[in-house]
Amino acid sequence: MSEIREPIEAFGLFSKDRKKSLFSIIGVVGAGKEGRNIIRLAATAGLEVVFIEVNQDRINYAYDRISRGLDSRIENWGLTPGEKKTILGRIKGSLDYNDLKHCDFVIECVRYDKETGERDTYLRQNAFKEIENVVSPEAIIATNSTTVIISELASVLRYKERCISLHFPVAHPEARLIEVVKGYYTSNEVYQKVMLFAKLIKCETIDVSESNGLVSMRLIVVLLNEACQMLMEKTARMEDINRLMVVRYGMRIGIFQIADTIGIEKLVCLMEDMFNEYGDIKYKPNPVLWRLYRTKQLGVPTGKGFFIYDDEELVCPNPFLQN
Repeated sequence: MSEIREPIEAFGLFSKDRKKSLFSIIGVVGAGKEGRNIIRLAATAGLEVVFIEVNQDRINYAYDRISRGLDSRIENWGLTPGEKKTILGRIKGSLDYNDLKHCDFVIECVRYDKETGERDTYLRQNAFKEIENVVSPEAIIATNSTTVIISELASVLRYKERCISLHFPVAHPEARLIEVVKGYYTSNEVYQKVMLFAKLIKCETIDVSESNGLVSMRLIVVLLNEACQMLMEKTARMEDINRLMVVRYGMRIGIFQIADTIGIEKLVCLMEDMFNEYGDIKYKPNPVLWRLYRTKQLGVPTGKGFFIYDDEELVCPNPFLQN
């Protein structure tokens, strides 16, 4: 009796040739506050995340801050220690852009240049080039910037249609609403894939035309400038202006605390950028902001801004501004 042989690969649970899942690995370049939020959202949604930083200390710091943020969710949001361990297990930090080569989607979150205070298009374009050098032609490349125009970043790449801009919330990470910007080159296919990504990480989206500051920053800096002007005029105490925004208008935190959370240095640079773009004085940083910026009292990261902080917890108003 002859032996019957039949290939069994087609009946297996797994196949080497099966189609790869979309967004199986996400890359993030820069693990500052915004970058860490994106890393956490993606890893919590079950996606593998590789993030790039400039040195091992920054990688360790990012892990620590993400871990501590998850601890807070164990206490307040019902996350379990086992789930935290699983989420952290999906995250890998690296110093080498080559570790992004298997990523389907890479989001650039390069921190604003604190030394020059200049528009950072050049830094971000370099990051885009580094990313394109290692990822596949099908991989999507995005920026999280609010004032750098995505079409300008895409212009230096070979596959320009893959580029798009996203802006994630900073002051309130649980406010799951993302501003999405299609650039001049962005293909509709890339846009639709990004809409799917937003659903995967349980975020809503709004479409925004290419513009410096998008919607969120253009609104918040005008409000901040007016609040600073009232502070200079001694219209009301800083803590009372801050409290009014919470109690009367239902904001999660007040305007001065929002500024400290975003970072004074980032706000000053972004506002100067918007002022240069639009030529409208309403975007020009108020002298109060410049006073904090020049004395390196930059908000939560430095422990001093409009308020004093202890391990990111608000302690009291900064007496420096009451002189």
